Amino acid sequence: MALDIYTDGGCSGNPGPGGWAYVLVQKTFQGETVVAEEKGAEPDTTNNRMELLAVISALKALKAARRLPRQAVVHTDSQYVQKGITGWIHTWKRNSWRTSGKQPVKNQDLWRELDALAGDLSLTWEWVKGHAGNLYNERCDALTQEAIRGLLP
Repeated sequence: MALDIYTDGGCSGNPGPGGWAYVLVQKTFQGETVVAEEKGAEPDTTNNRMELLAVISALKALKAARRLPRQAVVHTDSQYVQKGITGWIHTWKRNSWRTSGKQPVKNQDLWRELDALAGDLSLTWEWVKGHAGNLYNERCDALTQEAIRGLLP
C-alpha cells in the first residue's frame, strides 16, 4: 500500500487573497483511491505561504488518520517547497534560521512547523510541473482556485 500526497497553493495577486489544497491518494494493487482532500483560504497572504500551508495541512491530516501509512510521496509544483524541505532547511537550521545573506528566513513559522511534521514521517519529496495535465495536481489547483473565489466579493 502506497500513499501519494498532492498539494498546491496560490494567490490572486501576490500578496492577496490566497488558497491552498491537498489530495491524498492511496495506491493498492486494485488501483488508486482518493482518501481525502481539503482546501482552505486566507484573505491576505502570499503564494509561498499557501504552498507551505497546503503541505502542512496534508501532513496534519495524514498524522490524524489512523488507517493510512506513515510513508508517502509528496508531490508539489512548488520548487520553493521541494528545494526548501530537502536542502535549504538544513543550512537555515545550522545558521539559526538565517539565509546565506544573513537575513531571517521568510515564512520561518511555517518552515518550522513543516520540519516538525515531516520529521515524524517517512517522506519522499517530488516536484511536478504545474498545469501540465497531472490529474491530482490539476485537482489541487482547481480546489485552490475555488478556495480563493470563496473569499472574493
